[in-house]
Amino acid sequence: MKNVTEVTMFVLKGFTDSNELQVILFFLFLPIYLFTLIGNLGLIILVSGDSRLHNPMYYFLSALSFSDACFSTVITPKMLIDFISKTKVISSLGCAAQMFLAVSFGTTECFLLAAMAYDRYVAIYNPLLYSVSMSPRVYVPLIIASYVGGISHATIHTVAIFSLSFCGSNEIRHIFCDIPPLLALSCSDTHINELLLFIFVSSIEIVTILIVLVSYGFILLAILKMHSAEGKKKVFSTCGSHLTGVSIYHGTILFMYMRPSSSYALEHDMIVSIFYTIMIPMLNPIIYSLRNKDVKEAINRVLRKK
Repeated sequence: MKNVTEVTMFVLKGFTDSNELQVILFFLFLPIYLFTLIGNLGLIILVSGDSRLHNPMYYFLSALSFSDACFSTVITPKMLIDFISKTKVISSLGCAAQMFLAVSFGTTECFLLAAMAYDRYVAIYNPLLYSVSMSPRVYVPLIIASYVGGISHATIHTVAIFSLSFCGSNEIRHIFCDIPPLLALSCSDTHINELLLFIFVSSIEIVTILIVLVSYGFILLAILKMHSAEGKKKVFSTCGSHLTGVSIYHGTILFMYMRPSSSYALEHDMIVSIFYTIMIPMLNPIIYSLRNKDVKEAINRVLRKK
């Protein structure tokens, strides 16, 4: 039997119906979005313009910053418009595009975080062979594969979700078109979609987290062999930032997607969604850059030139 999508427009209800609160939220999230763009795009420009930062670690960081800037841009501008708009509608095609892009950049971030952990392992465990082991023939395909993996994952879920029927309410009590609220809204049998979600998200999470854990296991062994306190401090500073970002990001992803749609909870899920789609892209430049000595020195050099 062929499924027919009868609903052609969706309404993103968001947090509240209160006009006063929506204005407050607009002025709260607008500076967060601007800071996200300035922080992430500024980091990309800094890495591309400073020859001392031309190494795989910062190329991965630039790829992550680009993904974060795009991830936030897919969600936040539409949310800001909805805060000050009476009609909070989005077309079925627009909803599909938003979901596709959000899942693409969200999944890409998982792969990039794993690649960054591997890069740190190579740099710390065997620094003499780092330039050979992490040559352009290695890090460029890793970055490309991260984006291809994200796009492939998003394509599967977008096609599966928008093959369902939406014949009842068209009100999505959420800030953007995400997988769980759309599954909860569909009037079709969503068991296959939930199974696909569980299989792919769990596989991606297991593989990427395993890469991170194994990489940091070897890094820990390398740290234990170090005799220099300064060397240990530098390694802990670099790796601590990355582990913080990994823990926050994967924790929110596991909470959002590794459960059935029957347990979908409006208030909690919107807060978690805000955290990983808007707050984490804003925090990443701080986590990875301001605690990094090389980046701080590069920023100082730029400021001195100005």
